[in-house]
Amino acid sequence: MTSQVSSPAEQTDGTVVGEQRTAAGAKDVRRLDRVIIRFAGDSGDGMQLTGDRFTSETASFGNDLSTLPNFPAEIRAPAGTLPGVSSFQLHFADHDILTPGDAPNVLVAMNPAALKANIGDLPRGAEIIVNTDEFTKRAMAKVGYDTSPLEDGSLDGYQVHPVPLTTLTLEALKESGLPRRDAERSKNMFALGLLSWMYHRPTEGTEKFLRAKFAKKPDIAAANIAAFRAGWNFGETTEDFAVSYEVAPAATAFPPGTYRNISGNLALAYGLIAASRQADLPLFLGSYPITPASDILHELSKHKNFGVRTFQAEDEIAGIGAALGAAFGGSLAVTTTSGPGVALKSETIGLAVSLELPLLVVDIQRGGPSTGLPTKTEQADLLQAMYGRNGEAPVPVVAPRTPADCFDAALEAARIALVYRTPVFLLSDGYLANGSEPWRIPELEELPDLTVQFAQGPNHTTADGAEVFWPYKRDPHTLARPWAIPGTPGLEHRIGGIEKQDGTGNISYDPANHDFMVRTRQAKVDGIDVPDLDVDDPDGARTLVLGWGSTYGPITAAVRRIRKEGGRIAQAHLRHLNPFPRNLGEVLRGYDTVVVPEMNLGQLATLIRAKYLVDARSYNQVNGMPFKAEQLAAALKEAIDD
Repeated sequence: MTSQVSSPAEQTDGTVVGEQRTAAGAKDVRRLDRVIIRFAGDSGDGMQLTGDRFTSETASFGNDLSTLPNFPAEIRAPAGTLPGVSSFQLHFADHDILTPGDAPNVLVAMNPAALKANIGDLPRGAEIIVNTDEFTKRAMAKVGYDTSPLEDGSLDGYQVHPVPLTTLTLEALKESGLPRRDAERSKNMFALGLLSWMYHRPTEGTEKFLRAKFAKKPDIAAANIAAFRAGWNFGETTEDFAVSYEVAPAATAFPPGTYRNISGNLALAYGLIAASRQADLPLFLGSYPITPASDILHELSKHKNFGVRTFQAEDEIAGIGAALGAAFGGSLAVTTTSGPGVALKSETIGLAVSLELPLLVVDIQRGGPSTGLPTKTEQADLLQAMYGRNGEAPVPVVAPRTPADCFDAALEAARIALVYRTPVFLLSDGYLANGSEPWRIPELEELPDLTVQFAQGPNHTTADGAEVFWPYKRDPHTLARPWAIPGTPGLEHRIGGIEKQDGTGNISYDPANHDFMVRTRQAKVDGIDVPDLDVDDPDGARTLVLGWGSTYGPITAAVRRIRKEGGRIAQAHLRHLNPFPRNLGEVLRGYDTVVVPEMNLGQLATLIRAKYLVDARSYNQVNGMPFKAEQLAAALKEAIDD
């Protein structure tokens, strides 16, 4: 869904304020500036679908938003257990926001496990909507409840709304003719309808979506729509919900343009397509499915009309091998994976460094080591991307900062690969991949020109006057070698992993030549043109917080909190991690204290200390979840005080 907005402005990421009641028939309407909702239930309860539909309607309404899907790695995790809980958190507001929010204002708990797994994140006074039908003795005992939390007073500090969601759904569908089990599965749509009424969300888009999703099963589509409408009507008529809420559109938070809600993986896929069109090259993806990168493969497979070819290989090695072959053949070549797949692809990445061909290696990072936490986020592949190959094999590294920024990061990674003839790492992560936010659809004239000039003929004259083609004769500015398409007459040349002779590309074991080629490949990466690092420092602070990747949202929200309270702190965020911006050393030396928050054990901080001899402070988290703004603000205040 898209929406039009105008009048650019920016506001702080504040708390819920300005509650004003107006009569609306028998119900009151309370106006809020932002809300954080979390849907939680079994992994088979449809919480991701419910959250996604609520998000889509919120985006079409015009709110700024940020989401955090959180689900088990198992396809169908054990029902009713704490490890099997799936949740979807949505933060939406009438102003500019940056994170999915620290603590939910509303929790929808579909069973006892969902309540117990999430209650610790709720502040006192939060609203809890519970499906009372699932609070049986057996279900409660499975998660360690000796007594019912709905009756023992343990929830007295919250606004609890007990709703028999299953019973009400079955009642709404009693004429549908569906078996009880199938009818029960629509209870998530009943909950979605109730929440849509509570927060005045549009409904047409969800009904249209359900008709399309179940077009081949019209009885299922009708049942879900009926449950959705029943949930809305329940909110409208029951006395249990005396208040509904309004969160106005955030038109003043965005620059003018056409917007849509987009996830990081979808934005990345669109960015790759845009890059191929701007380069006038076919796009080839060689990939093996792996969480959380598989959605890129799924999405690109839908766009053959844009010259996209997708190859689902039998393993990670075959995927990147095919991609490198496509690069040799003149395509914009991409391989997508996560950390375990990068380990398998490392030999071929080294081959791409040796061949000096453009290749995009997209790593959607997740918790490790080994299989680790497939559905949880982490930033622990930075050193792997930098150094995880044999020999001196330098590779540029680019990292997006938000879900929408994945589009621009894909274009930038493609620019570097095509101009400098090198493999490039794009480091996203599970938080960005699955999270979503509004994205302004760019105009065509805003996209960079990535046009490539292939080698056309001989480029060197020998001592005896003969004109020949040297595959490793370099551009004096970029140090890139020519890109010669196989089959072009006169441009035949060797490729392979054995060291090349400078210029001719012939096999060479000469020590001096190897030294020269190693240093030249490094110089090519070091010389990549990247923008200087921008520093946000309006007050002349003495403390700098430096981030990269998906920590941008939590860091920026924390910085806003500190400044709102009168503190002084500077902020900078890296997109280019290899090479670093040329002014980075100067920036770092301008501050007494540098704090580097990372979802790893200090990998960027290690690089900063080694390269610039700056005693950067690490602030680290490796629990599979993104930072919370309040948590970061406390750590940064401590650094300022010190």
